[in-house]
Formats: sequence, C-alpha cells, structure tokens
Amino acid sequence: MAGSTSNPTRLLIVYYSRTGSVETLATAAEEAARAAGAEVRVRRAREVVDAAAMAKVDGWTESAARQNALYEAPTHDDAEWADAILFGTPSYFGAMATELKNFFDLRGPQWKRGALAGKVGGAFAAASWPHGGSEVVTLSLYAPMAHLGMVILPTGYTDEAMLEAGSPYGASAIVGAENRPPRSEDLDAIRHQGRRMVAITGALIAAGEMPCRNIDK
Repeated sequence: MAGSTSNPTRLLIVYYSRTGSVETLATAAEEAARAAGAEVRVRRAREVVDAAAMAKVDGWTESAARQNALYEAPTHDDAEWADAILFGTPSYFGAMATELKNFFDLRGPQWKRGALAGKVGGAFAAASWPHGGSEVVTLSLYAPMAHLGMVILPTGYTDEAMLEAGSPYGASAIVGAENRPPRSEDLDAIRHQGRRMVAITGALIAAGEMPCRNIDK
C-alpha cells in the first residue's frame, strides 16, 4: 500500500557515491518507488574534504560535480518531510562513507525533538569485493537509525530478487576495482527494496501510525 493518490508515501533517498555505483542503485530505488505511487526526493551527501584532496583521486572531482548538479544536498527539511528514508553508501574499510556519516552527525537537533522517530528507515550499499564489507556497512547504518527512533525495515528474503543479490539487511552490489555498473540482479534487489519501503510505510500511514502525519481516522 502506498497510500492514496492524495496522500502518497514520501520517500527520501540519501546517498553518497564517489564513482556512480551507489548512485545507480539510488536511482533504481527511486524509479521503483515512484512506480509504486510514492513521492520521492533523491539527495546526495556532499564531500567533507577540500578540492585539493579530491584532485588526488582520478575522476572524483568530475563525478562529484556531475552528481551535485543533478541532486541537491540533503537538508533538515528533507528529513522531516519524509515518511521513510533509504540510506545508501559505498563500503570504505567496512564503514559508511564519511560524507553520509556527516549527515547523521548533523541530526542532533532533530534527535532532541524526536523529529525522525517513527519514520521507516532502510539501507543499501556497494563494495569492491564480495567480502568488502557491504553487509557490515548496511548493518552499521541500523545503529544511527535506532538512536533516531526510526522503524528499521530490512529486506529479508521477501522476494526472489533477494536470493540472487544483496542481503537480508539491504540491497547491495559488488563492483570490482574497476567500478563496474551494478548487475541486473542488483538492480532487481534495490527495486524490491524501494517497493517494500513504500508498501510498509504506506500501511503505517493508513493505520495512523506515522508520527509526522496528521491522519483523519
């Protein structure tokens, strides 16, 4: 259930991607969620290093400029607008990208007000290698969501797509050192995750269990 057409589920996708792999997963989730009837905002977390540091990595400056032209930076207003938030990150040494961690670190005022409590949260990731930390980093995203009081929604094995790609914790992709595009199986998994986020969140909205909504029962 995505909610009625006059009261659609609002999904915020907050991601960081240096090379575009996580971006591809984010846009696939966006497409699936929109097709399921949701309103969707896609936001890219911004770099926390200076231009000189970025210039030392081939293609980083150009990729960041391209993505930042397409996607706004996430804001406090985005987080409060959303009924559900789907977080995406590459695995850097088994941890989330600093840029995405910075987004969480800035949620202090909203945490104090309980502004994100009750919103649905999910996570997805990409890594270079099969044992490069995609599951670890997905699980690590559960911790800040729990502190914010969000309702954490794993993918589980709730669709055949999850038997071919990703994990029961969230969709993922293994892209290799050459940063291959996510496979079709990876895209199937993240599309399922996007649809599942919309369906479960829509059910909570319809039941009047979404704190940020004023639902007439």
